Amino acid sequence: MLKSDACHRIFYRNILSYAMQQNIFSVSQLNSAVRNLLEGQLGAVWLTGEISNFTQPVSGHWYLTLKDENAQVRCAMWRMKTQRVNFRPQNGMQVLVRAGVSLYEPRGDYQLILESMHPAGDGLLQQKFEQLKMKLAAEGLFAQHLKKNLPHFCQTVGIVTSATGAALQDILQILKRRDPSLKVVIYPTQVQGKEASAEIVQMIELANQRQEVDVLIVGRGGGSLEDLWCFNEESVARAIFNSMLPVISAVGHEIDVTIADFVADLRAPTPSAAAELVSRNQQELLYKVDNQRQRLDRALDRIFEQKQQQLQRLLLRLQHQHPQAQLTLQRQKNNQLIQRLNNAIQRIVEKKRYNFTALYQRLDNNPLFYTVQKQQQHIQQLKVRLDFALKNNVAHKQHYVAHLCAKMDSLSPLKVLARGYAIAENEQGKAIVSIQQVVRGQTMQTFVTDGIIMSEVKGFRPKVKN
Repeated sequence: MLKSDACHRIFYRNILSYAMQQNIFSVSQLNSAVRNLLEGQLGAVWLTGEISNFTQPVSGHWYLTLKDENAQVRCAMWRMKTQRVNFRPQNGMQVLVRAGVSLYEPRGDYQLILESMHPAGDGLLQQKFEQLKMKLAAEGLFAQHLKKNLPHFCQTVGIVTSATGAALQDILQILKRRDPSLKVVIYPTQVQGKEASAEIVQMIELANQRQEVDVLIVGRGGGSLEDLWCFNEESVARAIFNSMLPVISAVGHEIDVTIADFVADLRAPTPSAAAELVSRNQQELLYKVDNQRQRLDRALDRIFEQKQQQLQRLLLRLQHQHPQAQLTLQRQKNNQLIQRLNNAIQRIVEKKRYNFTALYQRLDNNPLFYTVQKQQQHIQQLKVRLDFALKNNVAHKQHYVAHLCAKMDSLSPLKVLARGYAIAENEQGKAIVSIQQVVRGQTMQTFVTDGIIMSEVKGFRPKVKN
């Protein structure tokens, strides 16, 4: 519905304020300013009216007029939005639309840009749906972190739906095909009409009281918005939210969306899809079981082999620690050493025998008499050469020794003493070569050619320099 008179007063006041700021408008500026104000101030509005002048050009857009008894307004709906409308608009049809208020600047025409369109009856339901959705969302009933996880393996499934509906038969057939071992508990209820919502709430509460199932499927087959309306009731939404059991919402077809879908722990696009979600594919399970069995067999084989090896090690350790086993082991080692010694002796004997045979063959090839004669001749030659070398070496050494004796004789101190020189020494046997080495009263000895003169120092006189 349109805003109150207060909104209109604010709207016109904004226009005047904008005009005063700009001083003078061109027509284009005025239309642009009005369009901005309309779109910015009013936002989206809901309104009902009768369709007239409906046209659909090749572009795919819709152009029409909405009117009541006293007024009318032009409307446009762009092609992307028209694809979401599930009926064909006709002139004279009463509809509920959600639209944004705007202005077509080239002509200055005030118009509505339609976002959605519903028949008047469905439209009111849709408006009620949106209001409840906003209310429950604000309370947190759609919060993702509050949703419960489905059990990994379900053993029993509860179904809240009509006992005579096609949706139940679809669910049962899929469960039987995919997992015949899965137990099913049916909580029959009406799924259409005034009493349906109360019965659905009652069955959800009953399932929670009994706690005989692992998960609940709540839903029905397809239908109109009015047919599915019991799943848009606030009581049903709160019953699903308060359920201790995980709840899967499976209402209508994939395009159908209900409040129950938002509040449930999981939404399935169809009842058949819900059945697939809670059931386990039997073939897939058999494959997994077989795979697990093979892995278990391999693990058991590894464990058995490890334990067997461990047992063998323990047996060996036990055998090694037993005295009889130690004696047996030592006897085996001795036998091995004796065998190795025999083998070594045998190899040495064989080697010596081979060497002896080789020497014997060499003697056969070289007669001993000729070999001895040849060696004697060689020794005689060496003896002659040795005698000659010794004589030469002795003569050379004698000459060298005579030369050294003559040289030593010429340098002998005795020769010096024979020429009248003497050698003076102190009592310690050190030669005196300077008057600095003696003091008065000191005893000294003088060596001459035929003996030693002992004397006492009475005095001394420095050498007079020329």
